[in-house]
Amino acid sequence: MIAGQPKLILRLEGLVLFAAGLAAFLYLKQSVWIFAGLFLVPDLSMAAYFAGPRPGAIIYNIFHTTIGPLLLAIYGVLFGELFAQILACIWLAHIGLDRAIGYGLKYATDFKDTHLGHIGGPAK
Repeated sequence: MIAGQPKLILRLEGLVLFAAGLAAFLYLKQSVWIFAGLFLVPDLSMAAYFAGPRPGAIIYNIFHTTIGPLLLAIYGVLFGELFAQILACIWLAHIGLDRAIGYGLKYATDFKDTHLGHIGGPAK
């Protein structure tokens, strides 16, 4: 289990990622209502847990790693696709806030088992 300074650093990284995603979104001069309306969309991936913890963790992790939104951001910038840039900013901010409050990538054992520790305290 991760604890102490490494855990604090990972959570601070999440906070900075949230701030960077939000700042980039604001730089694009878009309505905060778009941000608010799409901010929780990645959490729809939790529905995969209805199929069990293993497929749930796989799908959740796909939507909660920075790879997807960073690739989307690169695409958006290279091809001038504003909507892709907007989605990437919101997606990165979502992931950052999740990390900052302790929601990490999931293990296949249980939704509460994450790379940042067990959600809700030590595992039983």
